Amino acid sequence: MSTKKLVDFLQTTDAYPDKTNGIRLVQTHISWVFIGDDYVYKVKKPVDFGFLDFSTLEKRRFFTHEELRLNRRFSPDVYLEVVPISRSGDSYRLGDGKDVIEYALKMKRIDEGKMLYELLKENRVNKDDMVRVGRHLSSIYGKIQSDEKARSFGTLETISTNVIENFDQTGKYVGGPISKDKFHALESWSRDFMDANKSLFDARIEGGHIKDCHGDLHLQHICMEDSGISIFDCIEFNERFRFGDVASDVAFLSMDFDFNSHSDLGNAFVDAYIDASGDPNMRDVLTFYKVYRAYVRAKVTSFMLDDTGLDESKKRSAHETAQQYYDLAYSYIN
Repeated sequence: MSTKKLVDFLQTTDAYPDKTNGIRLVQTHISWVFIGDDYVYKVKKPVDFGFLDFSTLEKRRFFTHEELRLNRRFSPDVYLEVVPISRSGDSYRLGDGKDVIEYALKMKRIDEGKMLYELLKENRVNKDDMVRVGRHLSSIYGKIQSDEKARSFGTLETISTNVIENFDQTGKYVGGPISKDKFHALESWSRDFMDANKSLFDARIEGGHIKDCHGDLHLQHICMEDSGISIFDCIEFNERFRFGDVASDVAFLSMDFDFNSHSDLGNAFVDAYIDASGDPNMRDVLTFYKVYRAYVRAKVTSFMLDDTGLDESKKRSAHETAQQYYDLAYSYIN
């Protein structure tokens, strides 16, 4: 299959059963996203990054169905169906189950201008909005069970593996976006917290707070339209990035508000979530997970510095953003 030919086909309005005046293509490193007037079709790229493997059609079929299943927990009206793409002579056809060469996830288009990140830039978010988000998320997570599989991701051994991996993967950036002193301070604090709080992590397991969560809950994945709140782009491709303490997801969004200089809104969200969920002990691990989440964002941004395809301007921007995330993580322990 020629991916270029398929991508070209999916950029034509005639490719779709839904009438649309135009198609806009947005690419990420793992997907092609085709945006029409009312619907969006997302196709996974045939890539393998180790932590993510979409290299075969069967794997792309599986993870496209997983993306549908997992995200329906958060936005059932947005995530609609998996659509097969079949060969049709020298072209392709959507919705035919014969001679399938690819799969697309069909979603209802949401209003990009109502993304929480966009609203925040325009100062159109208030504390009442964040109370709504906190209560909404509490309702969703309250319906997700903490089963035996989920609980295994809450052990100190698993948490420690994830945390220490971050420092192992970012040591080479010492002297760049992070100083030696801050690197060692953050690593020591994280290790000390885990060593001193095994009973706390055990209590989180026993309390039923380890679940199959979202994994990537930040400002750009929440939309506040008049009809309600939509949450999307849950991580489907790696269970280790998704399963964990609900506090880690709550901390991620709270940290993102801190990063964007709106801690007051993040605090309103956290307070509302805790009040609605009846989970006051979340506060005992919240700083730990905010450090972890800020550091992960710093790490991922730092990886861009190794990309030989990026020009110097983009690398300077990545360096600055990574440094800001490292500094935010450090601010939580001082």
